Amino acid sequence: MIIISGSSFDISTIVNEYPENTIERQLLNMMSASTEEYQYDSLNVLKLDLRLRKEIIQSAKALNDSAFSFEDFSRSRCNPMYWERTEDGGFLLKESAKPGDAINDIFINGNAYATECATAIIIVYYKALLNVFEEERFNKQFPQIYLMGWESESLNEYIITVEPVLNMLFGDGGYFANPDFNPETPEWQGENVIALPDSMYYGHGIGIQTANEIIQALNAERKYGATQSAYITNKVNRLDVKKFADIYYGSVARTASLVWEPFPEPISASKIPHHKFF
Repeated sequence: MIIISGSSFDISTIVNEYPENTIERQLLNMMSASTEEYQYDSLNVLKLDLRLRKEIIQSAKALNDSAFSFEDFSRSRCNPMYWERTEDGGFLLKESAKPGDAINDIFINGNAYATECATAIIIVYYKALLNVFEEERFNKQFPQIYLMGWESESLNEYIITVEPVLNMLFGDGGYFANPDFNPETPEWQGENVIALPDSMYYGHGIGIQTANEIIQALNAERKYGATQSAYITNKVNRLDVKKFADIYYGSVARTASLVWEPFPEPISASKIPHHKFF
């Protein structure tokens, strides 16, 4: 169920704006049919959420198609033209580098980069935001970027965790836990993923797979005598679209209704107080 400004929203008013089988239209149908409530301050915010999710999906696929490699933090690597590799294996944006250029470089020169799955999800989020906000506003909003798992401080305040969830939506960030992982290969204790259409998931190091395929891959990396199977958890990470709407539209436009209202009856100019003129 979609709720806008406290009222149930009928998607028939906008669904035809999105061609059949597009990501946005599928998302509208999923949210409308769900018993979970998806609340937005305005139609503007809903539309921004649809666009962000579409860009997250496209960015996940683009990162999967790049030469970006999987390594743990001890063996991570990055392009020194844009990033400084820290002692703990994170990537710190250089002062001389533009944030948008540095994020794009990961997708262009992926063979210069390697890290683990949580950091990959953060990179996907940044790329999606860059595509939505475009370079100038993105650079202004994120002048400093540190990439290291969920410790990416400049983005942390814009990520919310929802638990439990009834439905994982396209563009949600999920997690497959592997409780009986082999202690000698801790990188297989779980897999951070992005939910994609057609019941697929993107996970760095595993690629684009079904849930069963990801579980099988994790189960193959369990300790000797393991009895617990890997499984997908019932919590998700989502970009806080309300906060991004404040940035994208401005705090006033974010809550503005897009429903047309008739103009009031014209009034005489003599009745308009002088302070109304600017």
